This record gives sequence, C-alpha cells and structure tokens, in this order.
Amino acid sequence: MKKIFKFLLNRIPRPMLINMSIFLRPIIYQFFKGDQFTDPIDGKSYRKFLPYGYGKQRENALSPGTLSLERHRQMWLHLQNETDFFTANYKVLHIAPEQEFLRRFKKMKNLDYTSADLYSPIVDVKADILDLPFEDDSFDIVFCNHVLEHIVDDQKAMSELYRVMKKGGWGIFQVPMKNSLEKTYEDFSIKDPKERQKHFGQYDHVRWYGMDYFDRLKSVGFQTDINFYSKKFSSEERKKFGLMENEILPVVVKP
Repeated sequence: MKKIFKFLLNRIPRPMLINMSIFLRPIIYQFFKGDQFTDPIDGKSYRKFLPYGYGKQRENALSPGTLSLERHRQMWLHLQNETDFFTANYKVLHIAPEQEFLRRFKKMKNLDYTSADLYSPIVDVKADILDLPFEDDSFDIVFCNHVLEHIVDDQKAMSELYRVMKKGGWGIFQVPMKNSLEKTYEDFSIKDPKERQKHFGQYDHVRWYGMDYFDRLKSVGFQTDINFYSKKFSSEERKKFGLMENEILPVVVKP
C-alpha cells in the first residue's frame, strides 16, 4: 500500500493534489499529525513529511497539509523572518503562482496582489512573461519561481521582470539549480520530452541553471544575493522544517 501511495503521489501533478487536499485536509492532518516536522506555512506539526521527486524521490519533502516543498517553506520563512511582507503595504506581481501561496496572499489586506500566467485558469491576468502587459515600474515585489527554466529566451523574460519592477523593489526568482555547475547547461536541440527529462530533470525544462544564473540576472540590471538562507537555521531546525541545506534562495533588487 505504501508503494502504491508513493507512486500515485508522484504521478499526480501538484496543482491537482493541492485542489484535492483542500477537501481532505482534516483527514490528512489527523493521519499525519505529530511532533517531528513543522510546516511554517500552516504552522501545523506532523509525524512525517511525504516523499516527492521526479525519478529519485526525496524523503520528507512534501508537507501533508499545504503540499509545500522545501523551496516553498524556505521562501515563506525568509518572507516571515527577513521582510515586512506580511505587514507593509505592497503592490505584488506573482508569475505562475504556487496555488497555496496564491490562496494565502490574495487574502492579505496589506497587499495589492496580481497573479499572472500564460495558461493557468486561476490567475488574475493572462500574460506572456516575454511581453508582460504592465507599465514600467509597476510593482514593489515580483515573485517568479520555477518559471525561467521553461523559457528559451530567459534573458528577455528577466528583462521584462526588471522593467515592471519599481526602482528599489525586490523579488524572489527561484529556479532549479546545480550548485556544482559553474555554467548553465542548456541545449535547445533537445526537444523530445524523454530526452529533456534525462538531461534537464523534467520533460518541459530547457536547462539546468549553474552559478552563472546570477550573472544572467545582473546582465539585465538586477542586484543579486546568492542566499543560502536555510543555512541560517540549525541542522535540527532544517530537519524540523524540511529544508535543503544547500538550496539557494535567489533574491533580486532593482537599484
């Protein structure tokens, strides 16, 4: 049964899992409640997190309550501990929003919150990241997580994100990265989904970012911070929150 559960968990897309979990959360919480792990997003504690990952699965990666992954919990903790995001008045643009974040951010009275995506039916604005339908210097904060690895002309997309951000504004642009790579690995001749899965980790990705990701961001004008944020926590805290020790949280600023 456990193997069947893990198989289904990793074959059903996370957006669908999140929609299903909204109705099943009381049951899910009762089944997984405990004191070994804590999801900072919903504040609840669990006896375990769930395994997740394409191909090789990561243990204790997926929170049973919010279905957040390590990167989501790291971002939430950063917003909570290092910024005034939850209290100050901000105009926010969220590209391809994570459903759990969208649901929570939309309810926050201090935010003028706009979500945008080319295909998603749940966003406020249908928009192409290569040609965003917003005025220059429109947003205080821009979130764009796990999007750029899908875009062939990622520097054009970065330029658009820079254009619509206000001077002095900031953002978080998470991407799949291999810290061991000095230079980003990309090969646009690889088009077969199975080959892309093999080379880039997912069927619809076009690259693995290396540490030169930050040079790409700087080339369009951003100031960047190579922020290993989870290292601010002790090993016990990282285990408790289900964080990756060496995962970078890319924070950008428009000077």
